[in-house]
Amino acid sequence: MTPEQPPLALMLGMMRLHETPELQASERLADWIEARLDQGLDWFDHADIYGGEGHNERLFGEALRRRPSLAARVRVVTKAGILMAPGDTKHYDSSPAWLSGAIDRALARLGVERLDLFLIHRPDPLMEAEATARVLDDAVRAGKVAALGVSNFLPEQWRRLQAALSHPLTHHQFQLSLTRSAPLFDGHLDALSRDGLSPLAWSPLDGGALFEGAAGQALERLAAHHGISPAGLALAWLRRLPGSPVPVIGTLDPARITTLQDEARFSLPRRDWYALLEAARGHEVA
Repeated sequence: MTPEQPPLALMLGMMRLHETPELQASERLADWIEARLDQGLDWFDHADIYGGEGHNERLFGEALRRRPSLAARVRVVTKAGILMAPGDTKHYDSSPAWLSGAIDRALARLGVERLDLFLIHRPDPLMEAEATARVLDDAVRAGKVAALGVSNFLPEQWRRLQAALSHPLTHHQFQLSLTRSAPLFDGHLDALSRDGLSPLAWSPLDGGALFEGAAGQALERLAAHHGISPAGLALAWLRRLPGSPVPVIGTLDPARITTLQDEARFSLPRRDWYALLEAARGHEVA
């Protein structure tokens, strides 16, 4: 059984959880999680490197243990495969031993019985596809993982892995935004559609860069015209694409989350969609 694409417009990224003092106490974080669930946001995006050595997964898990009723309501995504220990060379590891251990460690830290979606965080040039596929298939068969995906892969990289897997890859998480639109023109988004992978867009606001320059001016102008925020308009631009890519947003501020949840549903007119694209790229379409 695989998870459906998130029914609403957003996935909540947990990368900055350790930087948010008001959410360090497990009771306060449990309150925050429950409030997000009550507003229909149940997908939470983790990685074992967020906060360093699983720290953010552990914080999240402590909150679930404090309030056990939440564990059955959350849908947890996590990623593994990047190693960046202090004093060591940053590298990737998609070996069976590492991924099998990473899945078990994530389950223990998060305090859930199953990961709703497990992603390989980066393509590993040393990946032995058949061996990696075996450990991923085993995790699905054992009920540790509901569905599999990749992050930051190129089409032939995910196809090589898929060819060795018994279970389908269902999601791909990659960088996509108004100012990072190359996947729209290099065949990447088309390949996702052809292969049946649901797109998850990390850094959908490009770290704030899209609010600068010509793109920022166009967002300000059209956002004022439509009565929404520039950030909400940028997410609506993203959601207008075929497959409705799900933005993985980094803010943990409840008011901002609510605003973006509402505004990401805005149906952006085609003419305005292209006006924003033109401003971001600096030239009109051919």
